[in-house]
Amino acid sequence: MEEKISYFNPRICVIGLGYVGLPLARLMSTQFQTVGFDLSQSRVDELLSGHDSTLEVYDKLLQEAIQNGFTCTTDIEQIRDCNFYIVAVPTPVDKNNNPDLRPLYGASETVGKVISKGDIVVYESTVYPGVTEDECIPVVEKVSGLKYNEEFFAGYSPERINPGDKEHTVEKIKKVTSGSTPEIGKIVDEVYASVITAGTHLAPTIKVAEAAKVIENSQRDINIAFVNELAKIFNKMGIDTRDVLEAAGTKWNFLPFKPGLVGGHCIGVDPYYLAQAAQRYGYNPEIILAGRRMNDGMGEYVADQVVKLMLKKGIQVLESKILVLGFTFKENCPDVRNTKVIDIIKMLEEYNANVIIHDPWADPTIAKHEYGVELQKVMPKGEFDAVILAVAHNEFRYLDLNQITNGESIVYDVKGILNPLYIDGRL
Repeated sequence: MEEKISYFNPRICVIGLGYVGLPLARLMSTQFQTVGFDLSQSRVDELLSGHDSTLEVYDKLLQEAIQNGFTCTTDIEQIRDCNFYIVAVPTPVDKNNNPDLRPLYGASETVGKVISKGDIVVYESTVYPGVTEDECIPVVEKVSGLKYNEEFFAGYSPERINPGDKEHTVEKIKKVTSGSTPEIGKIVDEVYASVITAGTHLAPTIKVAEAAKVIENSQRDINIAFVNELAKIFNKMGIDTRDVLEAAGTKWNFLPFKPGLVGGHCIGVDPYYLAQAAQRYGYNPEIILAGRRMNDGMGEYVADQVVKLMLKKGIQVLESKILVLGFTFKENCPDVRNTKVIDIIKMLEEYNANVIIHDPWADPTIAKHEYGVELQKVMPKGEFDAVILAVAHNEFRYLDLNQITNGESIVYDVKGILNPLYIDGRL
């Protein structure tokens, strides 16, 4: 066993206290002096009160961490004494699906204002290879006046948070680590290995770690795009796609992907980062972008299928009442970032249908602010001309459809969790 590097005593600062940053900061606080930094005072106030509205950290765990010294702040002076900065800010795309690095630039400026000689900054945000050292580090250098790999150092350890998953929590998922020099790589790896019970994998370079992360979600995106295309093909053939997948899944090496909407902050975004990086090197990534086009069009496809089923039953689409069950990007989670359910809703509204959205998990205020839609937390009463199950929240699994349909209504199951005897269509 290698001799432990003991001269570096980490004082952790996690910048960005969202779905990724908070669970990591809470975990780091079990072993190290840790402070969380966020630009939102309301977010900091909420966390200091002992509650996490993202539901990623149980209130009891958060309160215990605070009692043991963990704190959060918006005051940059409160993080100046740290020496191990972890950046966990979002990396979205803009309206043209180009990577938006502004949150990373802002976080790098923050680090540059407080970093000192000998300190380490580790990025966790998903990026394409080269962003850490070619885009972020120059910002830190410029603001701090310190020289990279001489006066301060860097690492990259891609986040692997799965929002809403209480089984595969941050400490139970193997962590890829890397450093700007071999020695720094060992220090970064040691810090993470202190809290990650699943273990770590030290990549040889920062660029390798960046590339590993961005292909994880691109691979899933492509596989889901494949089964989404199968769903369209088998629908035309009158074959149930899920019956086909169940039969094919009896082979030991068949990959169990299912058709569906692909949103969220990772799978629906990361392939665009890899695609742009490839294009910068003069290569047009055909499969990656084809997968993105397929998955980005599934909301419109679902709406189109529902309208066709309504017309076949003689149900007037104009001014019809359609209930959409679920608005978050995935089940049992309040995260509405990049949800593709909005594509179904917008398409149905083009037919002048009255769309009512029910989601017991999502925050109506956030949905209104981000998407301009009204959410109902409580199941609405009345009968609907069509019901679309868009998200597989546990609350919907044993739904009594008789309470919200009139016997002639269309029921479309995007997630394939309802009894097939009571549905008219599904992916």
